[in-house]
Amino acid sequence: MVHIGGRGKERASDEKVTGSLAMRRANTHPDVLPISEDEQRQLAAWNATQQSYPLDTCVQQLVEEQAVLRPEAVALVAGNQTLSYRALNQRANQLAHYLRASGVSANVLVGLCMERSPEMVIGLLGILKAGGAYVPLDPAYPPERLAFMLEDAQAPILITHYSLGAKLPTCNARIICLDADAPMLAEQSQSDLPVATTGDDLAYVIYTSGSTGRPKGVQITHQGLLNLIFWHQRAFAVTAADRATQLASPAFDATGWELWPYLCCGASVYLVDEERRTLSAALRDWLVSSGITISFLPTALAESMLTLEWPPDTALRLLLTGADTLHQYPRASLPFALINNYGPTEATVVATSGCIAPAGQGDTAPSIGRPIANTQVYILDESLQQVSIGTPGELCIGGDGLARGYLHQPELTAEKFIPHPLSAVPGARLYRTGDLARYLPDGQLAFLGRIDQQIKIRGYRIEPGEIVAVLNRHPAIQTSYVLAREDASGEKRLVAYLVLKSEMQVTCSSLQNMIKDYLPDYMVPASFVMLEDLPMTPNGKIDRAALPAPNEHNTLRDEVFASPSTPTEQKIAEIVSALLKVERVGVEDNFFLLGGHSMLGAQLVTRIAATFGIELPLRALFEAPTVRQLANKVELRLVEWLETLSEEEAHRLLK
Repeated sequence: MVHIGGRGKERASDEKVTGSLAMRRANTHPDVLPISEDEQRQLAAWNATQQSYPLDTCVQQLVEEQAVLRPEAVALVAGNQTLSYRALNQRANQLAHYLRASGVSANVLVGLCMERSPEMVIGLLGILKAGGAYVPLDPAYPPERLAFMLEDAQAPILITHYSLGAKLPTCNARIICLDADAPMLAEQSQSDLPVATTGDDLAYVIYTSGSTGRPKGVQITHQGLLNLIFWHQRAFAVTAADRATQLASPAFDATGWELWPYLCCGASVYLVDEERRTLSAALRDWLVSSGITISFLPTALAESMLTLEWPPDTALRLLLTGADTLHQYPRASLPFALINNYGPTEATVVATSGCIAPAGQGDTAPSIGRPIANTQVYILDESLQQVSIGTPGELCIGGDGLARGYLHQPELTAEKFIPHPLSAVPGARLYRTGDLARYLPDGQLAFLGRIDQQIKIRGYRIEPGEIVAVLNRHPAIQTSYVLAREDASGEKRLVAYLVLKSEMQVTCSSLQNMIKDYLPDYMVPASFVMLEDLPMTPNGKIDRAALPAPNEHNTLRDEVFASPSTPTEQKIAEIVSALLKVERVGVEDNFFLLGGHSMLGAQLVTRIAATFGIELPLRALFEAPTVRQLANKVELRLVEWLETLSEEEAHRLLK
């Protein structure tokens, strides 16, 4: 998971806080005082999170136990498809037998590139049963990014679906298609395999954005995953009667959090379909009708759900959220509790968690809770000394959830995973998150933002250096800089600042299309601002405060602007303009390249429905992302609707 929390009215003071921290780093600031003995005892008490949990088992064994205890109980639900614990276990066993015969054993990485489906879960579980560690890959990623991950992971096997073959890059990995190779897998044994892993072995490797321009693989062990599972089950009183949801991207570490705590105790996991998972009202109705009791939703979607009316008899008792800054408190009338969670990928999804009470509304922002079981959180200055309660500092994490480190990057691992300066335990480590936070008087943690320039947008952790590395490949670009800016509505968007080489020219769409060849869609800047030079501070660093906001005069646009030519195009352009806060929208402008995303896309199709009186599925926007294409879709749907009317009704409406 990525960084989560609430800033509220503290947002305006972030730069001041960060600046104060920078002064403290010299350890000579007159305000830096040693913390008192009482504060030391209080901080130690808040970090006294020790809880016992089994260390002589692994995830796959816990699922196997459920297959014995409740073989016919429902493990997975996806639309009309259900999979019992017996079936899930047997199919995963067949895959595992084949993988082990193919050389998979402890700490061997196996790629898995699949869309969300029961087969995805079978693949993940099968890899663990074979003794390997899974490397989840999002099929929506550009081929070059997928190719780098597969090469960096040195995965000898890649599990996928045959239908995704065209999207996969050429690689050295052996391809196994769970659909096309089903007859071969069906010949394998359905029996459980001897356990080939211990708590110290790898369970999975998740790739996150890297500041060098290349993704970095975070290595998570079985022990870290077990600690997450048993904390989750205890903290949220999970039982076999619970119904949970899975809607995160396959390559998002929250997927494991959505699956394993429930499948390890006999609960049912419902996979949300693509149409509903970004439409708040439709998702609410589905959660209610499906009897879901616990659901994790990314922050932006959770905040949208908090504004809706809910039936008082809904089964949902816990709404878990995370992946971005939480700004909103729940209403007292909501029938469920809101739990805010924070954690970098390097700490096995969740490091802190807390229930957000409606009474907290006011000037204070929602906290990110307290450290979870067997996890310690320290707020340190640059000298790695604890700061006083209430004083901002770098949030550092210790405990059982820490990753082994970064795959094939020992120097970066040593930089971020440091010897624990406050522990007497040999080999204890701390992870330096780069996040700014402070302890509140009651032991809750307030999240204050990033110390460095890492960007967080819609739950995705983005290193701007990775985008800059791609931009600077362009022959027309002399130098570039990327940051996130908030528009008038508070929506964060990526903005790229460009200095072009003499007499060179580029277009907005050409740059966006080039970036999409290398990076996921969420890393494509919404705007490109042209500058003669990047502004610098006296010490030679980029002067972020002097970078101008995008406007009509400094923003790069395509050379040819095509105005709307039909009433339908005009109306859709107006809707897009208002939704994205863009002054001018042409018929060839792409909704997603203008800064749109799936959450805003859901609002767009809702507004189109209200304007034209017709329903369009969200997938229509992905199929037809330009104003002209979308207008054609709308007009076609209108024609289809008119054809369903009688001649008299159609004549009356047209008249």
